[in-house]
Amino acid sequence: MDLPQQLTPATTLRRARVDDVPALVALLADDPLGSTRESPADLRPYLDAFAEVDADPAHLLVVVQADGGVVGTLQLTVLPGLSRGGTRRAQVEAVRVHRDHRGAGLGAALVGWAVEEAGRRGCGLVQLTSDAQRSDAHRFYERLGFAPTHTGFKLELPG
Repeated sequence: MDLPQQLTPATTLRRARVDDVPALVALLADDPLGSTRESPADLRPYLDAFAEVDADPAHLLVVVQADGGVVGTLQLTVLPGLSRGGTRRAQVEAVRVHRDHRGAGLGAALVGWAVEEAGRRGCGLVQLTSDAQRSDAHRFYERLGFAPTHTGFKLELPG
């Protein structure tokens, strides 16, 4: 994995750093769903989570930078498993592009990079989930070749 690298002519993709956490949380909180579940005023849990993600080689948190600021992000996680003949899977999480940078192909370039990186890491499958309320995101992923093959379930735990 060679990072940083040019993602589009105006953007650079690089591994996230701890000083990116406030901008990442702002991206996560900047939509109707994120605004109800993210707490940018208290960065401690995000900093703790960042340290854990950053220390684990199975995880890669990247940012897209433009004009000196963070304008996109995603997390790529490699999951080994027994099913499908021991196929390694890549899980793509928390894809976000700043509202001022949407519609110009940045999201497609970012997810395309993640798919290529998954292949470089020996994965035979790339998977992601998208909240059932995000119909625009569903159309976006389908345009990129992802198929809605499964129904996802989540169980929130107290704490």
